[in-house]
Amino acid sequence: MPYSYLSHLRCSKTGEVVDADQPQQLSPVGAPLLASYDLEALKQAWHPAALLGRPASLWRYHELLPVRDPAQVVTLGEGFTPLLPLPRLGKQVGIPNLWMKDESLTPTGSFKARGAAVGVSRARELGVTHFAMPTNGNAGAAWALYGARAGLRSTIVQPQAAPAITRLESALAGARLYLVDGLISDAGRQVAEAVAVAQQRLFDASTLKEPYRIEGKKTMGFEIAEQLGWTLPDVILYPTGGGVGLIGIYKALRELQELGWVQGPLPRLVAVQASGCAPIVQAWQQGERESRFWPDSQTLAFGINVPKAQGDFLVLDALYRTEGCAVAVEDGAIQRELRQLASQEGCFVCPEGAAAFAAARQLREAGWIQGGERVVVLNTGAGIKYPDAITVVPQRLRRDGRIPA
Repeated sequence: MPYSYLSHLRCSKTGEVVDADQPQQLSPVGAPLLASYDLEALKQAWHPAALLGRPASLWRYHELLPVRDPAQVVTLGEGFTPLLPLPRLGKQVGIPNLWMKDESLTPTGSFKARGAAVGVSRARELGVTHFAMPTNGNAGAAWALYGARAGLRSTIVQPQAAPAITRLESALAGARLYLVDGLISDAGRQVAEAVAVAQQRLFDASTLKEPYRIEGKKTMGFEIAEQLGWTLPDVILYPTGGGVGLIGIYKALRELQELGWVQGPLPRLVAVQASGCAPIVQAWQQGERESRFWPDSQTLAFGINVPKAQGDFLVLDALYRTEGCAVAVEDGAIQRELRQLASQEGCFVCPEGAAAFAAARQLREAGWIQGGERVVVLNTGAGIKYPDAITVVPQRLRRDGRIPA
């Protein structure tokens, strides 16, 4: 069997086929390119039993990943994160069958390691030597670290307000790190200008401007299905900034459906945003196919502070096709949920993950989620990467210096 069944790339808007074995950015019409696989051939050659005994990493699904030569795989042990039942919080929220897919245990502390592992591996395989990307923090840190492991040069541009820990990760990885006084959209303009000046000496690894980050992130969908015994939950909630994770999960589940590995309707997908930056929610509420730029965006869940996503139309399409929805939550609700996850279940989640749990609570209260449904919430990173997201007041010792009885 081939290591990968990658067939070609196709334009997400026109369907035009593009060569997958050359470095590619956007399609000729400026839309993201999506990887396609020879699923008919794979259907005959590959079955769930083939996964038995494979390493517990995302590369266990290499037939549906784009790297052709296993020698080009760049890995830090990413993937196959826990799918944890949350009985105490579920009882409190009114969703007894509540689960968390916990991405905090990936090598760089966030789900961005998945996209970096596959994106960097494929970039190296195609001869890329230097890439650049804008980031809200975690993606740039992950790509810089995986780039270092692959022997590639990296240029990372992030807002000054991004988490300081991610800045440290990028700098220690040897990246050329630049800070902008603005948002990720401002960082994106800086990267686009640098790429244009470099004239093919610098590869643009911005969200969905290269086709393979999504392939790493889609493995969350494969894992959820496998960890549930090749059955599907009723609802999946995902914190949505650029939206690549949600698009990827939808792509993965459709591929599994076409292979015949899963049956029945796909889960209803929920895009979760912060009230201070909710362009996808606004577009979904109005039944639109694309979002509008969200001015003056602000939220403590910095990873989803994306005023206008490159792949917004793909996120909205996934919501419409699965009869899902988009939900905005207040920063106060995010902070309360951070405390609930830690005190009820011992899980220190990132603000973006807490936003998704707050949305699950809202949707249960509204009756959109039913009490008997199986619900999976994505925690996309480790809470320890956001030390300023919430403040705590420690207890005081007695005057004599002792702990009160």
